[in-house]
Amino acid sequence: MSVEHLNPDGLYKSPVFSQGIILPAGARILLIGGQNSVDARGEIVGKGDIAMQTAQALANLQKVLDVAGARLEDLVKMTIVIHQDADLRAGFGAWMAVWGQRPNPPTVTALRVAALANPDFLIEIEAQAVLP
Repeated sequence: MSVEHLNPDGLYKSPVFSQGIILPAGARILLIGGQNSVDARGEIVGKGDIAMQTAQALANLQKVLDVAGARLEDLVKMTIVIHQDADLRAGFGAWMAVWGQRPNPPTVTALRVAALANPDFLIEIEAQAVLP
């Protein structure tokens, strides 16, 4: 049994998120902690630049997927926490550069907050994936 993406009639059908997803019984789920713009040296990439920070957070997320033997297509849930003053469109552009035209996007929740753990962070992304 495979993952089932739900986009019922009467709800907006978006190329960037699914309205719901049913996971098969017994699925192995990878929980990916909040990824931000910190590189392997612990330095912030793209201070003040939401597009660069999003690209770094997504690169970090992909590294976790890779180690677990998963791909972007295996994502089923993403939570995006973004600084209230950051331009969501620039971050969205970075996401689309990574996701591209793949079908069956994950579900997505986005939250705007006054601040993140470090005052230089503009975005944090956590995710869940079903392992193949």
